[in-house]
Amino acid sequence: MYTNFRKIFSTLVLACSTFIFTNAQTSAPKEVPKGWQLMDPATSGYSGISLDKAYDFLKSKKIKSKTVIVAVIDSGVDTTHEDLKSVLWHNPGEIPGNGIDDDHNGYIDDVYGWNFLGGKDGRNVEEDSYEGARVYHEFKDKWSGKTVDTTQLSQEDKEQYLLWKRAEQNVVGSSNDNSFELLLLKNVFNAAQKSDSILCKTLGKTKYTGQELDTLKSNDPEVKKAKMIMLPLFQGNGAMDGTNQDLLQDFGDYLKGEIKKAEAVETAPKDYRGEIVKDNYSDINDKYYGNNNVMASAKNALHGTHVTGIIGADRTNGIGVNGIADNVKIMMIRAVPDGDEHDKDIALAIRYAVDNGAEVINMSFGKSFSPEKKWIDDAVRYADSKGVLLIHAAGNDAKNVDTAYNFPNPVFRDDKKRADNWITVGASGDSLTGGLVAEFSNYGKKEVDVFAPGKKIYSTTPTGNNYQDLQGTSMAAPVVTGLAALILEYFPALSPEQVKMVIEKSSIKPSGEVLDPGTGEKVSLSDLSVSGGIINAYEAVKLASTLKGERNTQPAKLKAF
Repeated sequence: MYTNFRKIFSTLVLACSTFIFTNAQTSAPKEVPKGWQLMDPATSGYSGISLDKAYDFLKSKKIKSKTVIVAVIDSGVDTTHEDLKSVLWHNPGEIPGNGIDDDHNGYIDDVYGWNFLGGKDGRNVEEDSYEGARVYHEFKDKWSGKTVDTTQLSQEDKEQYLLWKRAEQNVVGSSNDNSFELLLLKNVFNAAQKSDSILCKTLGKTKYTGQELDTLKSNDPEVKKAKMIMLPLFQGNGAMDGTNQDLLQDFGDYLKGEIKKAEAVETAPKDYRGEIVKDNYSDINDKYYGNNNVMASAKNALHGTHVTGIIGADRTNGIGVNGIADNVKIMMIRAVPDGDEHDKDIALAIRYAVDNGAEVINMSFGKSFSPEKKWIDDAVRYADSKGVLLIHAAGNDAKNVDTAYNFPNPVFRDDKKRADNWITVGASGDSLTGGLVAEFSNYGKKEVDVFAPGKKIYSTTPTGNNYQDLQGTSMAAPVVTGLAALILEYFPALSPEQVKMVIEKSSIKPSGEVLDPGTGEKVSLSDLSVSGGIINAYEAVKLASTLKGERNTQPAKLKAF
């Protein structure tokens, strides 16, 4: 789920190994202010989206807004958070807690949305395996060790075989290459744990933030070394406001996932989902499974709660953070575990969102294999027929997704046509955070439509009304989702294609060059994306105000709340 750690921690393996063995010095990058992503570049100096300026423009036009339902397909959400309670969607056809499917949609007590990773017994899928391992072991007995002439295969078998060969290369072929990096990763994690113990003793407490560590002064060589190991982990993950306990927990989870990948060479992955959900996974029409617990646990809800706050955290309560859109109701659909999501859950999540009135769907997740892509393609076409816009995070592997496998994507498997109601988002930053393009972001001149702020984004986190910085294209996508919702609030007649066009055409094109995340070379942003720009809310609403709406779709089922 936390795809940002895949890039960040892999990079830090080598960086922190240097600190461990050479006592190299590090300087902290300059910090950006909380909410920098909303600021206006001309007046603040930060590369934000000019949101206040956009609201001033809308106010000057005396346009009234209408409520827009936004679906977030993610890991879960804290429904009690002080900054989110007022913006969460409530199903108007459902009476909470009565155990009855009041609105007859097949999902009992789906008040805030639905959890496709739940069991009828109340248990929830929290961790899961990786799709490459699932594909490799599912078809291993059929294809392993056989000489295959693909020209003699049926189209279905040919596609299955080629998918399996790619999974074999992913699971088996890379195991030797990754063994040394995994060893280094283990060493860094062990060193981080030892350093944390030293720092806790020095600070006189068991919990501290990256900012507190940054200000720590000591002449003790052991303490100085411990700081040099831990501080880059806080900085590299944009977690200076986070705690050591959270950081080590996330690092440990990431390491556990990498170990799980290594073990997949010999051992078939555990069926985490099947043991709890108990549906017939091979049947897309077996869709009434799951439960109504859209949070599941605080650990799992971190990602989805953060994404939700970026889109629509209450702008009127004077606390916490301000979301981008000021008149949204956010529907949570839990379908993303700690591991790779399943195609069936994503396809049904899209359909649930559409059927229950969502006009924009945020999808901050992704993977390298999609064996049941047809199910998702059908759901995307269904969303398009109902006038629903889908916004997807490009991923955090610093890869060119014009050539690298990245799912879900807008290219239909059967006819290779492209969905018009889809925006793929890369992560931008600020010159103070290392450059206009985030070093971890995926990119693609054909496949990534636009960039949006995704570094050191401060937003809501679960339990206790918390907030912290996180980063990734997972944070950039909801910035675009918030803007799309804002446009539809004030210009509801625009079609998904028009909203996409507005966001792309109004984006700001940097005058200088940026760094290619994959090669480190200086290039134009137009070499990394379709639009060659970073979104700008002010320019977007200005452009939207000049258009005549072309929305011509059937209304979705539930609109009121």
